[in-house]
Amino acid sequence: MTDASANPLLLPSRLPYQLPDYAHIRPEHYLPAFELAFEEHLQEVAAITRVRSMPTFENTMVPLETSGQLLGDVARAFYTVSSSDATDEIQAVEEKLAPLMAAHEDAIQLDGQLYWRIKTLHDKLDTLELDAEQRYLVQRWYREMTHAGAGLDDDAKKRLTELNTQLSTLTTAFDKNLLADTNELAVVFDDASELAGLSDGELSAASQAATDRGLDGKYLVTLVLPTGHPYLSSLTDHGARERIMAASRTRASRGNDHDNRETLVQIVRLRAERAQLLGYASHAAYVTADETAGTPEAVHDLLRRLAVPAARNAHHEQAALQASAGSDITAADWAFYTEKVRQAQYAIDTTALRPWFEAERVLRDGVFYAATKLYGITFTERDDLQTYHPDARVFEVHNEDGSPQGLYILDLYTRDTKRGGAWMNSIVDQSALRGTKAVVVNNLNVSKPASGPTLLSFDEVNTLFHEFGHALHGLFATVTFPHFAGTEVFRDFVEFPSQVNEMWMLWPEVLENYAKHLETGEPLPADVVEKLHASESFNQGFETSEYLAAAWLDQAWHSLSREAAAADLDVAGFEASALADIGLDNPAVPTRYSSTYFQHVFSGGYSAGYYSYIWSEVLDADTVEWFKENGGLTRANGDRFRQRLLGVGGSKDPLEAYRDFRGRDADIAPLLKRRGLDG
Repeated sequence: MTDASANPLLLPSRLPYQLPDYAHIRPEHYLPAFELAFEEHLQEVAAITRVRSMPTFENTMVPLETSGQLLGDVARAFYTVSSSDATDEIQAVEEKLAPLMAAHEDAIQLDGQLYWRIKTLHDKLDTLELDAEQRYLVQRWYREMTHAGAGLDDDAKKRLTELNTQLSTLTTAFDKNLLADTNELAVVFDDASELAGLSDGELSAASQAATDRGLDGKYLVTLVLPTGHPYLSSLTDHGARERIMAASRTRASRGNDHDNRETLVQIVRLRAERAQLLGYASHAAYVTADETAGTPEAVHDLLRRLAVPAARNAHHEQAALQASAGSDITAADWAFYTEKVRQAQYAIDTTALRPWFEAERVLRDGVFYAATKLYGITFTERDDLQTYHPDARVFEVHNEDGSPQGLYILDLYTRDTKRGGAWMNSIVDQSALRGTKAVVVNNLNVSKPASGPTLLSFDEVNTLFHEFGHALHGLFATVTFPHFAGTEVFRDFVEFPSQVNEMWMLWPEVLENYAKHLETGEPLPADVVEKLHASESFNQGFETSEYLAAAWLDQAWHSLSREAAAADLDVAGFEASALADIGLDNPAVPTRYSSTYFQHVFSGGYSAGYYSYIWSEVLDADTVEWFKENGGLTRANGDRFRQRLLGVGGSKDPLEAYRDFRGRDADIAPLLKRRGLDG
């Protein structure tokens, strides 16, 4: 029996904002805590379904929303660690946990008695005296349980549970394989001369990474999640670029123990079978049915509409790059010659801007500064609060009136135990019903120099602003019910606030406050800023094409019917055929993620949903126009955006919230102009 007194996960946190007591949590604490939390949650739901009186909001929805609090606390604490610091012990816990979590979620979502109570309330919704959030809560629970299969017969539910359990195991295996192969494929260089073009800080990071693996005197370039590595734009040695690109593109497809090809095919097949069981033609149809897009056809129409001009622009860009190189170029050369052409056309080299992007200044005088100007919030670092890793820093967030808003945690640096990419997650969700405030985390994968300041690339600065937009969404959502907390919105809407926040990176008042030279303190020269703005649509053919290729690949896999998915599927052949179908099969412009390392869709939450970024960008680009038309970086604008969009969390239909903010539906024209697709 679990001894609650000896397990910090089972004791109320005594730390501010209920931050988990990571200083005392050990890997062996997680599974016992989950087991007790599962049982407690089941008992809480059983108490609801045992009520003999007819369902009311008070005897069904309120206790449902208070149930599972311990499980949510333990899960958020664990999954924060499993993504950011996945040691061997943590990975072992996750492998055991995956099928247990899937089974528990099914036990709640497929509970027939609970579903009957919620359906009864839903059927008489118009006769109930509920406020807007209460009414939407009933609608969403009914919709989500129906979508999950709660209305199926017992035999179908049994098969559905089997499928969900198998999928949880496979997606966990996909992630584990990818992390292991990514670490194995880190590229070792014997001499610094092979890495000519990198900054002193980047060389220092590569040297330290090699030392950390016992390779003293060598240099190790670790891989990032996307196909293209940031160093490709700087490295002057073509051979070095090719080695990094080759390592990136072969991840989890080398025929070794970490090969993901059979794993992903099994995932596709099981998802297709599950979709058919639930009454849908494909997994993509199943997913989009409960998103703002509605149907895969709507998604396909948008992607095809954008792919034609994107591919055309990419070919024009390729011709310019080849003229600069004096020969044909490969995918490994694109970023390098892009900077050459950018410099020739706009007299600007983004790789030379790092001295103006010192990480601490970007954070405090850029990201935080913009948030303070817009929303009046302030940030105080809490060195007294310990998180799950020494690199993760804690900041307390206060409103302009001094009231506490929550905690923000930044985990900036890459490490072998951290999955690739960048993301935001919550450790504690805000809820008035539970009396909690938000604790949110931003993770990036910036190389940590052995000593001295951290200088960010242009793209890394943009990523920090982007992820902080997610953090603001999580911090600002002010709801009663935890079901709507933070970023709990439709998947194809969740990227909208983060993309909007990117605009402040180059906003004049913000840029001049943080972009100051590390050594001289001089601001980024005005002519450079003008060139950055002038070149905003530069290379957009490539960037749009590589993104659309990945989004289409996701749709292609997940648009397969059960019968089509059961065929003999060759991963490389399927990819080639899918990309040719949409006209994005240019070898020099590889997909941002190939299938075997497409973590978003085969182990993350974006299956059949990677289109969400461009779908949300329609709203984002239209919103940027609104800010420009209404005075930009002002408290009035920030308050409107916070109250009408960020603050509602998931408690309102997102498109209704957008119309409330904008006064109309979004216009696609600003997006087409931004990406140079309006010609």
